[in-house]
Amino acid sequence: MLVKVFGAAVQGIDAKLITIEVNCSRGIRFLLVGLPDASVKESHERIVSALQVNGLKFPRQQVVINMSPADIRKEGSAYDLPLAVGILAASGSIESSRLNRYLLMGELSLDGSILPLKGALPMALMAKENGFKGFLLPAENAKEAAVVKGLDIYGVHTIREVVDFFNGDHTIPPTVVDIERELNQNRPLFEFDFSEVKGQENVKRALEVAAAGSHNVIMVGAPGAGKSMMAKRMPSILPAFTFEEALETTKIHSVAGMTDLNKSLMTHRPFRSPHHTISNVAMVGGGASPQPGEISLAHNGVLFLDELPEFNRGVLEVMRQPLEDRKITVSRARYTVNYPASFMMVAAMNPCPCGYYNHPARECVCSPGAVHSYLNKVSGPLLDRIDIQVEIVPVSFENMSNEIPAERSAEIRARVIKAREIQSRRFRKEKEKGIFCNAQMRASTLRKYAVPDERGLKLLRTAMERRSLSGRAYDRILKVSRTIADLEGCNHIEPHHIAEAINYRNLDSDTWAR
Repeated sequence: MLVKVFGAAVQGIDAKLITIEVNCSRGIRFLLVGLPDASVKESHERIVSALQVNGLKFPRQQVVINMSPADIRKEGSAYDLPLAVGILAASGSIESSRLNRYLLMGELSLDGSILPLKGALPMALMAKENGFKGFLLPAENAKEAAVVKGLDIYGVHTIREVVDFFNGDHTIPPTVVDIERELNQNRPLFEFDFSEVKGQENVKRALEVAAAGSHNVIMVGAPGAGKSMMAKRMPSILPAFTFEEALETTKIHSVAGMTDLNKSLMTHRPFRSPHHTISNVAMVGGGASPQPGEISLAHNGVLFLDELPEFNRGVLEVMRQPLEDRKITVSRARYTVNYPASFMMVAAMNPCPCGYYNHPARECVCSPGAVHSYLNKVSGPLLDRIDIQVEIVPVSFENMSNEIPAERSAEIRARVIKAREIQSRRFRKEKEKGIFCNAQMRASTLRKYAVPDERGLKLLRTAMERRSLSGRAYDRILKVSRTIADLEGCNHIEPHHIAEAINYRNLDSDTWAR
């Protein structure tokens, strides 16, 4: 008897439909074709044990299984459940009339229990797009998949539950999730707050501007000046997720197996802080079994690169294209996958090898030219893509011992949210182009929304000529100026907005590190 069951294969952050054809006939062989990997081939032993423990019989017949389309490699143990159900249905142990209405995925343990899987959310989205009525998957992944409306999600614990479900002997209640309630009840409580940062008002202002427009920022300063301290507080001033952002970010983390099984959606923006020994593949994604890299795991959040010059030069250079395009295409001999990478990069570095160049109290002991060589570890094209470049000086004793509390993150976040709301209204017709905030503006939108007046243009021309700025730096200054104007609620870019944005290009100065 020939039956068809349906599973899914994850490619990138999307899923593709896999049709599993099972035919039982006279004979004693077991054949599995359709480009399965080793873990899929090993499913035979897991299925046999799971069926025996649960009082079910593996058919004593020839079993031929084809996993279609055959040009897509089937990887992982999550195909155990659809394979087992297909075998039982082909041998007559399961009623097969409803199989074409459901997607099935899950790994079987030897006792028949169904273990969690990766990529439940993109699989559920694919099932809905293909018109399936329901999706049977491990109970631990049910909340994650249940955010997809219009699809019945059934969380199952054992293979026996699935058999009884299709035979009509057992009813499984579908998992239902109130998405709005989930987002509102699970708003993040931040461990770090800007009220704990003494002094550094100019740097806080720069980080506020960066958060308001989702601009990349680099902080350069001596050890102990507070670079890492302030970077860790960036998530506390970013606006909350929209549903679309939460869904897309959860898809990426679901594929990587990093979602919280107790929550349906991610409710806080990711903050990724990879060590400087990270490899190219770990940063941008890929590998033998393609997985999203750090730049994709930081999508819609913050990627913090501490001690920037200590990163491998190649790792930093592969980030140049994603910083510009906000996506990464990983092409290998066997596959090509696309991952979103719209992150806000926050970088920190010392000004020189000893760390005390430009320090007000300590003398730099580096040899002549060492400061410039240290900065050159970070390429000019990469620095050019960083909108805000700010130098940090150590906090004075008076500011350090001041008992007056600094401004709280909640107050800064309120201003950031207002600026983001202005941008949301401005770019409501540009969303299809992937433009949601000022940092994502292209040349055409810059000419439309970030046009300085004559005085501002004159000021910008002077800065371009004196600092020998690139065309990209020109665009970045206009983007930051637009954000500063949004923070003030101004419709037009004023000269003082341009002036502040120019001051955030510290590393472009000819006198820096000379």
